Amino acid sequence: MLHKPLAPVRSVGSVAAWAGAVLIVLSALIHLHLWSTGYRHIPTIGPLFLVQAVAGIAIAVAVSVLRHPLTALLGAGYALATVGGLLISVNFGLFGFQDSIDAPYAQLSLAIEVAAAAVLLAGFVAMVHRGHHSPR
Repeated sequence: MLHKPLAPVRSVGSVAAWAGAVLIVLSALIHLHLWSTGYRHIPTIGPLFLVQAVAGIAIAVAVSVLRHPLTALLGAGYALATVGGLLISVNFGLFGFQDSIDAPYAQLSLAIEVAAAAVLLAGFVAMVHRGHHSPR
């Protein structure tokens, strides 16, 4: 029995949303782990790591459930903002704290967040290209 395949672009958009959501959750878990193992004691940065983790999980849920172009764009923006925060902290310092690219999980989180942004931007383009606005 032959099955009718899903529209390729619709599939790309959905797969990108799910993959991007997984990557955002991984980033959130890294930040939650770092918060719990010491970053929580750093003024301003500690609370921001906790906010990053909670927001990341909420955004990942929205991206994966809704699979809408705007949630894909939101997820990509979130990932890029997280990359920006790390790069600013490493290169200039942020809120009186200077991090290092050699700090535990810094390079891993950077790679995950860049990948999340790329995947979600590709998903956004695929969804917009086909006018995909619902997960059906």
